[in-house]
Amino acid sequence: MINFFGTEISFMQILTGVLYLVFAPVIGCLIAGIDRKITARMQGRFGPPILQPYYDMRKLFAKEAITVRGSQELFVVCCLIFMIITGLFFFAGGNLLMVIFTLTMASVFLIVAGFSSNSPFSQIGAERELLLMMTYEPMVLLMAVGLYLVNGSFDVSEIVMSDPISIIYLAGMFIGYMYVLTMKFRKSPFDLSMSHHAHQELVKGLTTEFSGGTMAVLEIVHWYENVLLLGFVFLFFSNGTVLMVAIGVVACLAMYFLEIIIDNGYARMKWQFAFKSGWIMTIIFGGVNLIVLYYLKLFGLIGA
Repeated sequence: MINFFGTEISFMQILTGVLYLVFAPVIGCLIAGIDRKITARMQGRFGPPILQPYYDMRKLFAKEAITVRGSQELFVVCCLIFMIITGLFFFAGGNLLMVIFTLTMASVFLIVAGFSSNSPFSQIGAERELLLMMTYEPMVLLMAVGLYLVNGSFDVSEIVMSDPISIIYLAGMFIGYMYVLTMKFRKSPFDLSMSHHAHQELVKGLTTEFSGGTMAVLEIVHWYENVLLLGFVFLFFSNGTVLMVAIGVVACLAMYFLEIIIDNGYARMKWQFAFKSGWIMTIIFGGVNLIVLYYLKLFGLIGA
């Protein structure tokens, strides 16, 4: 154990944090490559190699960075730093509320980077990203509260090792999180702020004025973020046993495959639909599930 500012940190927590720092971008890159490959096959194309995202990132770093304002680079780097910190908190078993807070800070820096440009495309993209944040954040917070009621702790390390299988009691929360996860992945029909598809009417949306190394850093941010978001899915299934760990990993893969199908099967919706539907799903599935959990807790049917 190591005492860090009054907090006891185990070597296992340090190890998992280091593993996330090193391997999360690798896994995220492979996920992005497989995403492109599956998407191409669904559209009747052969598609690029699985390592194409890595080749693109390397090429972006080799290009000259042309930015409208130097502050853009600073904001994107801050976004990367907070995304890494978020993953370190999560995979080291830290407090889930702190994880959500730092994840939100990473999104805020990305939005500020978009607003720092004079491009109308970038600024509208930033506005839409802010709107999406207002849509998915309540569901993510309700998910954290639900996990606390089931497992009796906000610490990720205790949630992962707790006896209850959270998905049994949090089916509504899981459905609600699945819905907003499409927004977090920035896939159709909710790829409002930025998109890798050609149908985006805002050109590249929030990232219109990003280029070179700045764009490459943003791609790395997305790789870290995708792994983290799938980590939230894992929490619903893990209870410390090898079997449930395997099921959790399979659930993460199945979830992402479902996102790819949704991405290629639905046209982009208007922001009004995204906002209304996101809140409706949060209230119906997240809110109702939370009320049910409260009464289960009240009558001693769950938890200590």
